[in-house]
Amino acid sequence: MVTAVQPLVLRRVPAVRHLGPNWYAAVMGTSAVGTGGAVLPGLTDGLRTGCTAVWALSLVLLVVVLTARALHWTYHRDQARTHLLDPAIAPFYGCLSMALLAVGGGAVTVGRGWLGTPGAVALDAVLFTVGTAVGLVTATAVPFLLTVRHRSELGQVTPAWLLPLVAPMVSAALGPLLLPYLPPGPPRETLLIGCFALFGLSLFMTLLMLSLVFARLVLAGPLPLALTPTLFLVLGPLGQSTTAVGLFGDRAPGVVPAPYDRGLADFAVLYGIPVMGFALLWLAFATAHVVRARRRGMRFAMTWWGFTFPVGTCVTGSAALARHTGLAAYDWLTFGLYGLLVAVWAAAAVGTVRGLVSGELLAAPRTAPAEPRPATARTTSDAVR
Repeated sequence: MVTAVQPLVLRRVPAVRHLGPNWYAAVMGTSAVGTGGAVLPGLTDGLRTGCTAVWALSLVLLVVVLTARALHWTYHRDQARTHLLDPAIAPFYGCLSMALLAVGGGAVTVGRGWLGTPGAVALDAVLFTVGTAVGLVTATAVPFLLTVRHRSELGQVTPAWLLPLVAPMVSAALGPLLLPYLPPGPPRETLLIGCFALFGLSLFMTLLMLSLVFARLVLAGPLPLALTPTLFLVLGPLGQSTTAVGLFGDRAPGVVPAPYDRGLADFAVLYGIPVMGFALLWLAFATAHVVRARRRGMRFAMTWWGFTFPVGTCVTGSAALARHTGLAAYDWLTFGLYGLLVAVWAAAAVGTVRGLVSGELLAAPRTAPAEPRPATARTTSDAVR
C-alpha cells in the first residue's frame, strides 16, 4: 500500500516547490473582508452572514496554505532555505503570523454565530498565542538576517520589508478582543499592557523602516512594475496602529486604573486622527504609482494581495475613530474604504484563480522585464533607471 501511494505523492509534491510564504497574504486579505464588514455602521443580518462566510473561507485557506507550506518545507527544504536567505522573500515570513492572527480575530468578531462563543474564543486564543509567538520571532530574525546574512543595496529595498515588523502590531490590535473572556483583574490588565508593549515595539521599528522605504523611492526611483502594489503595505502599520489604540481606549475602563483608562481613550483620538490623515495621503500616493505602473504594463502577480489587508486595517481604524469621535465623516470614510477593499480583493482573487488554473502561479519564477528607461532623464549618476 505504501509503495503504491508514494509515487503518487511524490508526483504531486513538486507543485509546491515554488509556493512561498507570500501565499499567506491571500488568507490575510480574505479575512480582512470578513472582519472589515463587521465594523460597518448599521450592519445588517444579511451582511453579517456574508462576512461570516468570507471569514470561513479564510479559515479554509489558512488550513490549505499551512498544509502546502508544510509539504514545501518537508520535500523542498533547499528551496525553503533559499527563500529564507533571499532578502526579497524572507520578509514575507511575517505573513504567517498575521494570517494566524487575522483568522483568530475573525473567529471572535464574526465567527461566534457559527462556532459558538466557547469554540470561537478557544480558536482565537490558540491562533493569537501561536501567531504572536511567530510574529515576535520573525520581527527579530528577519531584520537580523537583513543586517547579517543578506547583502542589499538601496535599490533592493521594498515595502515588503515592513511585513515582519507589522506582525506584532496585528497582535496588539487583536489581543484586546480576548479581554472580556479573561478573569477580571491582573489577567486582563497584563494582556492589555502586553498589547500596548507590542504596539510600541512594532511602531518604532516600523518608523525606522518607513524612512528607508521612502529614501529608496526618492533616490532609486519607482519600484519595478510587479512590486508596485507593495506600496500599499505602508497602510498596514498605519491602519492597524489606529485600530489598536481605538481598542485600547474601548477596553481600558475596568481593566487599568484611572486616570490611565481615560488617557488611553484620549490617546486613541490624538494618535488616530493624524495617523489616519497620513494613511489617506499615502493611499493617494500609492494609487498614483499603481496607475502609472498599469499604464506601463503591470500584470497580475501575487503582490496584488498587498492591496487587501492594508486597506482592511484602514477600514477598522476608521471605524475606531468613528466610535471615539462620533463624527459621521469617519462612518462615510469606513464605507468608502470597505468598498475599495472588496474591489481589490475581488481583483486579486480572480487573478489568483486564473493563475492557479493555468499553472502560472505555481511555476518557477521568471525574470521580470525591466521597465523601459525614460527617453529624457536628467541625472548626474546611474541611480535612476
